[in-house]
Amino acid sequence: MSNAGQDAPLRVVLAKLGLDGHDRGLKVVARILRDAGMEVIYLGLRQTAASIVEAAEQEDADAIGLSMHNAGHLTLAPTMVQALRDADLHTPVIVGGIVPDVDVDELLEAGVAAVLGPGASAAEVAQTVRDAAAVGS
Repeated sequence: MSNAGQDAPLRVVLAKLGLDGHDRGLKVVARILRDAGMEVIYLGLRQTAASIVEAAEQEDADAIGLSMHNAGHLTLAPTMVQALRDADLHTPVIVGGIVPDVDVDELLEAGVAAVLGPGASAAEVAQTVRDAAAVGS
């Protein structure tokens, strides 16, 4: 059951999907969300879609944040969305990181709830998660 719209803090799973080894940005996002009053479940590096789905289900996540820096976003993000569908979970996926503007529409069409680039402010990151969780609930 989702916490969106209730007094309980939003629960957000954060992960690096695939073999990307750069997690500094994701750690910054974890702090932003924590400081915004959300509970952060940080899975870290080298996660699979299956491990993220399992964590989202076990942790009753309201949203999933994926950090992408390895140019795999057009393959990995749709794989994540499909894995959630296969598990009959409706947890919104937010992709952040190095995503060219020309790829954003394709990610949204694939089912990603939102895409945040490197210039996103802390307030924008927190509000995007809130908005995605509200729609996903």
